[in-house]
Amino acid sequence: MGKRSSLAPSILVMLLVVPVLALSQAVQETRTLIVNGQAGEVTIVQVNGRSYVDLEALARVANGSLGFNGNQITLTLPGAPGMLPPATSAISTPANSGLSKDFLTAGIEAMSLVREWHSTLANAIQNGFPIAANWLAGYRIQAAKGLRLASVAASTDSDHSAFQLLTNAFKLMDKLSNQYVAVAQSSTYIPPDSLSNDSLDQKLLNCGHSLASMVASGQLVDDGSCQ
Repeated sequence: MGKRSSLAPSILVMLLVVPVLALSQAVQETRTLIVNGQAGEVTIVQVNGRSYVDLEALARVANGSLGFNGNQITLTLPGAPGMLPPATSAISTPANSGLSKDFLTAGIEAMSLVREWHSTLANAIQNGFPIAANWLAGYRIQAAKGLRLASVAASTDSDHSAFQLLTNAFKLMDKLSNQYVAVAQSSTYIPPDSLSNDSLDQKLLNCGHSLASMVASGQLVDDGSCQ
């Protein structure tokens, strides 16, 4: 598509049909036409501020071909050397980093369950609610189930790599949850701003942002936030 779009404006101008009456008032001059780096002398016809060139001359300069079939005219132009797709070299072609549709769906659900788990813990800390292991167990179970479903949905190398990042996020949340359960058992008071000063919570949030960006792009991107 790239080579066609780059030539389209020029070709559309040159292929406009010049009315017979307008030709009598046209200005003709010889100019050098360059197409895809190929130069050649062609006769340019200027009518009402627009430039026109003969199709055969255009095909000759561009090393293209011109064909006629009934009332159809086919102009074929070779692609510019600089527009060759980089995929011509198998060695330099990067692996497809796209995530499968099924895995994206399951991954989004798994992320939302971890986020719900985190929101519940954060709300309890900020409002001074009691924190107990059995109270948070249900959120952990649901998040673990979402992670298993994401594992089943993973079908490509990129999916499996992304699943590992999801697993790391789950482990970070599990560690954070256990940490505050332990604090609650040994202390009667947890400052409401505890999470804002918690490096583990910040790591989890950074991991979540990284996963959200990956899901939005549909591409595997590991920036180290979930390691």
